[in-house]
Amino acid sequence: MKRLLLVTLLICTTTFVQGQTQTQTVNGESLELRTDVDGTLSLLWNIFDQEYRYFIKKNGNITELTNEKDGKKYTDSYKNQLATLTSDYPVSTDNVKLTLASLRKFTNVYNTKANPDYVTNSTVVKPSFRLGGFAGITNSIYTTNPTNASNTQLGIDFEILDTQALPRHSFVVQYKQTLSSDDYDYSATQFSLNYRFKFIKSERIDVFLNTKLATYTSATTGDIETVVDDQIFVTEGASGGSFQGPFLFGLGADIALGNGYLMLNYLDVYSFFLDDNGEFPVDFSIGYKFNL
Repeated sequence: MKRLLLVTLLICTTTFVQGQTQTQTVNGESLELRTDVDGTLSLLWNIFDQEYRYFIKKNGNITELTNEKDGKKYTDSYKNQLATLTSDYPVSTDNVKLTLASLRKFTNVYNTKANPDYVTNSTVVKPSFRLGGFAGITNSIYTTNPTNASNTQLGIDFEILDTQALPRHSFVVQYKQTLSSDDYDYSATQFSLNYRFKFIKSERIDVFLNTKLATYTSATTGDIETVVDDQIFVTEGASGGSFQGPFLFGLGADIALGNGYLMLNYLDVYSFFLDDNGEFPVDFSIGYKFNL
């Protein structure tokens, strides 16, 4: 069953659902392009076959920026294209690179020259922040947990994202507290750095793969009693902290609700490096977050 979950997670990483794009025809080729800067000179882009492609739209005409090779060296031909497109209000192309951030800056400079009323609608770095809290249950499959008991968990998510340049990606710093119970005397404080890839993205819902990149856990376990052939064996409790291996995988969804988002998470489903206790993973939580 856990292998089936892993396969599902891997499929999710390769699933790509287009969102917030428009179909444009460029030299007879129909392309789904994302508008990054909208003005007299518009910057469009997207990723095709793992390669970034950039386009400039002016007066209804779309030009793809190219960087051809002459032998082993690049010709920077896109600079000549930009110079031609902006000849009415010249902007230096000396320091322009064929990257989204650099082209974004160049396009905004030109639009400001061409239209005094132009308002920059994209910046080189435009991070957004979201803060939320959650609660749920977990059976802590990366611990001993002899009765497979589920404990309460509480936590806080601090998410960092760029909704313009990288709308499908974000990083989350998470604090999680697992509370002990009568069934399983185990408590833990965990801090983790998470990467999220939103393989389904729309105005109302994002569905993502969550990957824990780095985790520090401080835990305390009480005495554990195990019954074997009517004999009781007691394992003394312990406490301590440690950094855990990366790449703990899980799934989640953010659903637009009111001024924020309803959070649904199913985390810590599979790890390539941590040994689990053989039980089916239960790590569900629900919460709410809002834009800062």
